[in-house]
Amino acid sequence: MISSITVYCSSSNRAPREYFDAAELLGSELAERKITIVYGGGRVGLMGCIADAAMRKGGTVKGIIPRFLEQRELAHTGISELHVVETMHERKMKLAEWGDAFLILPGGFGTIDELMEAITWKHLGHHKKPIFLLNINGFWNPLTGFFRQIASQNMASSDYDRYYTLCSSTAQFLESLGKMNVFS
Repeated sequence: MISSITVYCSSSNRAPREYFDAAELLGSELAERKITIVYGGGRVGLMGCIADAAMRKGGTVKGIIPRFLEQRELAHTGISELHVVETMHERKMKLAEWGDAFLILPGGFGTIDELMEAITWKHLGHHKKPIFLLNINGFWNPLTGFFRQIASQNMASSDYDRYYTLCSSTAQFLESLGKMNVFS
């Protein structure tokens, strides 16, 4: 049963509108399904959007932010819980521990770093949590293409895609969760 999901996504306010629309819909839908959102604790970009949408629907949102980002006034103080940690490493460890699954929306270098860590840890047997990539407008296609290249050159097993579920829309993601019987 998934009662909380760790969300990795962009902190950019300049991301395409359709990514914000997806984040807003996901925040609302997860709140309605009583699934806690665990995320990086920011109030900007897709991070702030998904948190705000969940809070408007009465959801639970837990943020984890390192002190140096809190001091830059990027911390979201309007969420259920905000945990301030000392390092990015500590933040990443708590994000990985506190969610029952991972949902990765479009994002930049930090999001890619978090995604790769989740996949690598799953590959190494560190966790068995589901990983969902929200592939809006094919955002993740270049990266999954690179994964195919890695596998074709025998740097990864040919069934590498068993580590994650690629979802082309919020509806497909919610359907995948439903198939896992996570909604009560």
